[in-house]
Amino acid sequence: MLRRETKVRARALQFLYAWELTNRPGVESVIERLRTGAGRLPEGGAAASLAQRVAGQADDLDEEIGAAAEKWRISRMGVVERNILRLGLHELLENDVPPRVVIDESVRLAKWFAGEKSPGFVNGVLDALARRHGRL
Repeated sequence: MLRRETKVRARALQFLYAWELTNRPGVESVIERLRTGAGRLPEGGAAASLAQRVAGQADDLDEEIGAAAEKWRISRMGVVERNILRLGLHELLENDVPPRVVIDESVRLAKWFAGEKSPGFVNGVLDALARRHGRL
């Protein structure tokens, strides 16, 4: 069985994915559209809050991610990978979750939702970001 926090992160990633694919409107409108189409969304409240916080900082997060991802421009990253990195960096900066947990959970999301090489890429970028911010 998955931990509640893992489910929240996975749902927040789904919200952010939909948000970005619809040209980044307000996250609330994306969530409402998903809720209308699917009925009640499990873990919607905590996941919606997390997605809103990440979306609100997306440009600043992208700048840091781009600097840490050697030889990768943020615009060339896949939508899923980019949003996993945004979630991970946001949690690293909040200081509420131990850095190893943030990285492990982000790698798990990459295994579930992204390509074959994504877990290693996500791990490397978040490790560099955690070190840059003195979290590792």
